[in-house]
Amino acid sequence: MMRQKLKTRLLAIALFLLLLPVICAIIFIGALRWIDPITSSVMLQNNIHSVLSGENKFSAYQWHDWDKISGHAAVAVIAAEDQRFPAHFGIDFNELFNTIASKSDRLRGASTITQQVAKNLFLWPERSYFRKALEAGLAILIEIFWSKQRILEVYLNIAQMGDNLFGIGAASAFYYHKTPEQLNRHEAARIAAVLPNPTQYSVLQPSAFVVKRQRWILKQMKQLGGKALLEKLD
Repeated sequence: MMRQKLKTRLLAIALFLLLLPVICAIIFIGALRWIDPITSSVMLQNNIHSVLSGENKFSAYQWHDWDKISGHAAVAVIAAEDQRFPAHFGIDFNELFNTIASKSDRLRGASTITQQVAKNLFLWPERSYFRKALEAGLAILIEIFWSKQRILEVYLNIAQMGDNLFGIGAASAFYYHKTPEQLNRHEAARIAAVLPNPTQYSVLQPSAFVVKRQRWILKQMKQLGGKALLEKLD
């Protein structure tokens, strides 16, 4: 009898420990529906790496509310990173299956904006299938608790947009000496054009690839309906 009770208690403890990370994630994600994050996992890792390497260059980051960000910036990142963002539930299975079918090792190609928010807030930048699995689970939780507008607002504020530049506020100030609310469509598209690798590509000294990508993004923004697209976000 005592042995059976012990087994039951150990099973309950094991189940609790297994569910604890999920419970913590739900609480934290639920709170961030209303509370603006003061930093992110990727920013913290960037700062730690900077200290350990002796560079002592810290992440530039300042939160800007949705109504203080140009609609052009919001449409530009959707056009550049995740055109099915208004419709999917955190994971773009069409893009995911295409990546798998092509046997590509470019895991980032299947990442939605929601998945990138999950990675930036909670995880680490190195690519692996284990991280992608965690990213997908967190993305679904984010879609459950947040609106699409909130997801995009957080993304615009924490995504890396240059060397030690995080968020559209830091990027618009550094590149154009403007607030994010003042960005025009061409400036927004240029910033979005470097998102595949913001430490390799430059906004101020754009390569032929960045210029070509900016033009493509501008065309996609127009085809998506411009700022009217944002009215579809709940």
